[in-house]
Amino acid sequence: MRAGIVVNVTPEDRRQLEAIAGDRNAPQKHVWRAKIILATADGCGTAEIMRRSGKAKPVVWRWQERFMQEGVAGLTRDKTRKPGKPPLPPATVQRVIDLALGLPPRQATHWTGRMLAKAAGVSLRSVQRILEAHQLAPHRVRTFKLSNDPKFADKLKDIVGLYVDPPDHAVVLSVDEKSQIQALDRTQPGLPMKPGRAGTMTHDYKRHGTTTLFAALNVLDGTVIGQNMKRHRHQEFIRFLNAIEAQVPKRKALHAIVDNYATHKHPKVRAWLARHPRWTFHFTPTSASWLNAVEGFFAKLTRRRLQRGTFRSVDELKQAINRLIADTNGNPKPFVWTADPRRVLAAVKRGKQALESVH
Repeated sequence: MRAGIVVNVTPEDRRQLEAIAGDRNAPQKHVWRAKIILATADGCGTAEIMRRSGKAKPVVWRWQERFMQEGVAGLTRDKTRKPGKPPLPPATVQRVIDLALGLPPRQATHWTGRMLAKAAGVSLRSVQRILEAHQLAPHRVRTFKLSNDPKFADKLKDIVGLYVDPPDHAVVLSVDEKSQIQALDRTQPGLPMKPGRAGTMTHDYKRHGTTTLFAALNVLDGTVIGQNMKRHRHQEFIRFLNAIEAQVPKRKALHAIVDNYATHKHPKVRAWLARHPRWTFHFTPTSASWLNAVEGFFAKLTRRRLQRGTFRSVDELKQAINRLIADTNGNPKPFVWTADPRRVLAAVKRGKQALESVH
């Protein structure tokens, strides 16, 4: 023990110190401080206390002195100290914010943290703290597309009405095609995932051809009717409509939700509809394919089967798609619309007002 320091531990002090040292929920810094004082009370020298606590000699001396001056309460309190560096002045913080909200220099499309730090004369970490505190992210961008369809509100209400309150004795189908699905084969086999390492796959690939998936999602029960074809012209679309016609009971009316792709409005498709009066097409507004429920199935197909898939031929790709459709139909989930159409219309209105103010 350092000269001039005398540690007297009373029975009450020892009880409190042992309670701290044995408390599994106590902060670890309080635990090792208490153990230093207990070892001192047991007559251990500085070297032994260092071995038991794993702390350096100045640390042991510091907390022995603190206990001598303030008792057990001093071990559970850290002294306040001035920050190592003064905080940035408000003018500097505001300058970083103004720069981030403005245009970047020269030919850059957006600010980076290092560009802001250099322009404002502060460190990169200071810029990161300021941006985080003010919820600014100049390195990110969100994409959007507002529909300019003059009948947007009417079409929205029509389609949402089919989702929420479908007609009696009718089948509501969300119909679309996912075109140009590529059969990609990796140039080298990847390695499987293991602890500490993600699975691997080569960045390059071999193309073995494409297929187009025509799909119709039954929003009432969640089943999918799918058919792979080479192309996506009106001829293939009519063939798919005939396939649906053969599978849906004759006594049911058919309401199909489709987008504004030219194939869906081809004169021969319209003539086909005239020959099949139980069919009714409901067109989504322009630039609003997100209204079509089958897009959710296409997203599932992409994420779960196509993105990491390896296909050595188009036939192998078709078989994989058909297996996913069969798996979906084995455990279908009805489509449930949850968004309030009034909130959607209000958001579109705000977006248009913002665009007009910008222009």
